[in-house]
Amino acid sequence: MNSLLILFAVFMGLKQGYAMCSAKPEMLDMFSKWHFSKTAVTINGAITMIAALLILHPKTFLWGNFIMAAGILMILCLQLLVRDVKGAAIELPFLLLNLIIIYFQHPLTKA
Repeated sequence: MNSLLILFAVFMGLKQGYAMCSAKPEMLDMFSKWHFSKTAVTINGAITMIAALLILHPKTFLWGNFIMAAGILMILCLQLLVRDVKGAAIELPFLLLNLIIIYFQHPLTKA
């Protein structure tokens, strides 16, 4: 079960990170509310993709989850800063996903 959650988190991290790196208009619109430049969105996307890949390896599993959760928490807090409760609520399950994955640990560490 945890392997499926990990694969889902990695897929979502790579998908959202790529959308930020390629400066998709919807990402630029979302981050422009908080005065992020195109370069800042691209850097955030690269960090998100790196964090997603770090989750796959048992030795960097915790760091990858920590970095991804920190990025999600940043977006969640920024959504609340502009009083967008719906946007913050959308981010909450992804934050919880990273915390659940950390709790269950990497499946290959037990082998």
